[in-house]
Amino acid sequence: MITVYSDYSIEIKNVKFISEDGRTCPRTAIISLFNEKGEEIGNELFGAVDLNQVYDSIKAGDDIILDNCYISEFSLASYRRHNNLDKKELVFFKGFSARNAFFESKIVTDFSYSNFPDGDVSFEGSHFAKGKVLFTGSVFGKGNVNFSHTYFIDGNIEFAGSEFGEGDFLFKNAVIKDGIKDFQDIKFGDGEVSFANTEFNSGELLFINTRFNNGRFNFKIARIAGGKVDFHYSVFGNCEIIFERTEFGNSRVDFRTVDFGSGRINFNRSVFGSGEVSFEGASGKAAKIQFKKAELGNGPKNFNLMEMDNTDITFERTGFGDGDVSFYESRYNSLSLKSCHLNQYFDLRLAKAELLDISDTIVRDIVDLEPYDFPVDIGTIDMSGMRLVGKLYIDWWKNKCNLSIVNQESTSLRQKAYQFRILKENFNGTGKYEDEDEAYVMFKRYEAKSWLTEQEEKGGIRKYASYIPHSFQWLVFDKIGLYATSPGRVLVSVSVFWFIFGIVYFLIEVTGLGLTISSVGNPDKLSTLTQSFYHSGITFFTIGYGDVFPQGLSRLISVLEGFIGVFMMSYFTVAFVRKVLR
Repeated sequence: MITVYSDYSIEIKNVKFISEDGRTCPRTAIISLFNEKGEEIGNELFGAVDLNQVYDSIKAGDDIILDNCYISEFSLASYRRHNNLDKKELVFFKGFSARNAFFESKIVTDFSYSNFPDGDVSFEGSHFAKGKVLFTGSVFGKGNVNFSHTYFIDGNIEFAGSEFGEGDFLFKNAVIKDGIKDFQDIKFGDGEVSFANTEFNSGELLFINTRFNNGRFNFKIARIAGGKVDFHYSVFGNCEIIFERTEFGNSRVDFRTVDFGSGRINFNRSVFGSGEVSFEGASGKAAKIQFKKAELGNGPKNFNLMEMDNTDITFERTGFGDGDVSFYESRYNSLSLKSCHLNQYFDLRLAKAELLDISDTIVRDIVDLEPYDFPVDIGTIDMSGMRLVGKLYIDWWKNKCNLSIVNQESTSLRQKAYQFRILKENFNGTGKYEDEDEAYVMFKRYEAKSWLTEQEEKGGIRKYASYIPHSFQWLVFDKIGLYATSPGRVLVSVSVFWFIFGIVYFLIEVTGLGLTISSVGNPDKLSTLTQSFYHSGITFFTIGYGDVFPQGLSRLISVLEGFIGVFMMSYFTVAFVRKVLR
């Protein structure tokens, strides 16, 4: 039946209607369908039923078969009044089917507080042309409930407080015009709940405090034009949750404090508009939540306080649009923003995560990782391939930056060096110069390790020749002065060199290979050991008093010490000035 009409007219003929399955009605309803211009675009024939006969059949406990029928002003509230029943007393249906039926009412088509026993219930292909549609407080037994391919022109439908037994609830390929779609406080049984490819248009779509048991919840390719989508306080069991390619329009999307249960959750390629998106306080035991290649629109995105310690949540290649993004104090097993453009403020101060993957990202604004109100416990932070145009607010010690990079299992030495370089440049820009020095040392160390590994892989003479410059760099640049970041260590190294050369001079004199001779007759009566250390000191610092001079092998050692002394003092000057002048 056509679902693109904007108006219709009904003509009742006293002509017997015979359906395809042989059922008959004494009258026929001819429904003409019109487009927005008032042009007729089609017509349909239905059996026109007598409403009183339907009520009598309900009272008698007969099966109600309304397939291909036209039903006007159906109301269980009216049925209860005529039968002196309480307003909320359940009305029992032995069996029910209304496939391809046409319902209309001036105010409401009312199935509220109906009781459908075990067995399938079908409204598949039916049209609800005028008036609100109520299934409030209804009870469905075991079996499939089918509203697929239905058309709701009014757009105001209500299933609040209904209960469903084991079986599928199918609302696929339906079209619901603007209005309030109320599915609050429903209890679904085990089975599939599907709204796949349904058009909800504008208005409110409410699943507040709804219980979904084990099975599958399918919202794939559903389309919402705008308004509010609210799953607040909903609970899912071991249920696969699919929002793949769902279009949320400019709606405010609310998944606050939802318990997502233990099934897989898929938001891949879903599209959000300019409304707020909130998952604040959501929890679950799901192994994975995926937002791959989703578009999260221009509103604020709130993923704060989520409790998903065992969950891997992935936003790979997701577009976050405009609006701040916050994961404040959330807990995950891992959070991946791989290959995303982080163009707005991102609060990544996670309470706990084994892995934070921000590799291959482009950062144009602030990414906040620095602990403030609570400790940020992130085991590994992967920044390989990051392009940092903005700023990272991160602390070397509180965020355990060293371990978070060193412990990475899937990155190479070169990639680790690159990440330390990013941190070094970032700390310089944020004025954390002590942290900058720590990052710089680790960058140079891993750069050297990476170079050595690459030479070893080439094999041949390069493999062995590479150890010479690497060893020199390891000793002189790293161990002696921490790549000119520690003037204190340089001073300690100066003392070590002075002591070593003093011992060398003493041993040379003891073995008779050389001497240190006092040119003034040794007026202080210095011992050989003391004079050796004295000569080492004035030579290292190139003082050159001339009161003690070397002979033999000591001359060569003195030349070497003089060079090392000049080098070390220059090294100290550079390290000291680097610390002071920033």
